Amino acid sequence: MSPRAFLVRGLLAGLLAGVVTFLVAYSVGEPQVGAAIALEEAGGDGHSHSHAAEGAGGAEGEEETAEVSRTNQSTWGLLTGTLAIGVALGGILGLVAAATLGRLGRLTPGQSTALVTLIGFVAVALVPFLKYPATPPAVGSGDTIGTRTAVYFAFQALSVVAAVVTTYAAVRLRGRFGTYLAVVGGVAAYLVVMVVAGELFTTVNEVGDFPADTLWFFRRASLITLATMWGVLGVALTGLVIRLYAAERAVAERKALAASL
Repeated sequence: MSPRAFLVRGLLAGLLAGVVTFLVAYSVGEPQVGAAIALEEAGGDGHSHSHAAEGAGGAEGEEETAEVSRTNQSTWGLLTGTLAIGVALGGILGLVAAATLGRLGRLTPGQSTALVTLIGFVAVALVPFLKYPATPPAVGSGDTIGTRTAVYFAFQALSVVAAVVTTYAAVRLRGRFGTYLAVVGGVAAYLVVMVVAGELFTTVNEVGDFPADTLWFFRRASLITLATMWGVLGVALTGLVIRLYAAERAVAERKALAASL
C-alpha cells in the first residue's frame, strides 16, 4: 500500500466530499449568509460583500458595480471553493494516513485511516471552531481581520501539534499501561493543553448588537458544513482504503498459494 495509492484515493474522496459539502452548504449555510448580508446592508455601513469597492477615481455618488454577483458567489463560487478545499484536504489526509500506517498499534489500514480522520477533524476543525467560531459577513471590523486571522491559525497550529504529540505519547505508553489507559491519558493531555491555551489566547468579541438568533443559525450551519466535509471525506477514504487492503491481501494470498504448490 504505497503513499501514491493513498494520495489518489484521498483526492477522489476529497472530490466527493467537496460535492456533498457544496450541497449542504448551499441548502443550510447560504440562507444564513444571505440573512447576515441583508442585515449588513440594512445597517447602512456602506459596503456589501456581494459588491466591489468604488473605482479608483472614488468619485462621490458613483454607483457601485458588482464584480461577482451574489448568485454566482452562492453557486459556482461556493462549488469551486468546496471542491478545492475537499481535494486539497483529501490529498493531505491520504498522505498522513499513509505515513501513520502501522504506527498506531495493531489497527488495520481502514481503522488507522478512520482514526486519523477523527483526530484531524477534532484538531483542525472542531476545537479551533469552539474557540474562534465562524462569524457572518456583517460581524467584525475590517481593521482587525489580520489579527483575527493570525490568532485563529496560531490556535489551530497549536491544536494540531498537541494532537500529534499526545497521540504519539499514547502509542508509546500503550505497551506499558495498556490501550485503555494510554488512550484516556492522551485524550486528557490534549484537552488540558487546549483548555489552557483557550484561556491564554485572546478572545475575539466583535458581535456588537448583531441578532443572537441569526448568529446562532449561521454558526450552526458552519459547523454542520465542516462536519459534512470531514465526515464524507473520512467515510469515503476509509472505504477506499479498506477495498485497497482487501485487494492487496487477496493478491498476496494467491501468490503465496502459487508459491506453495
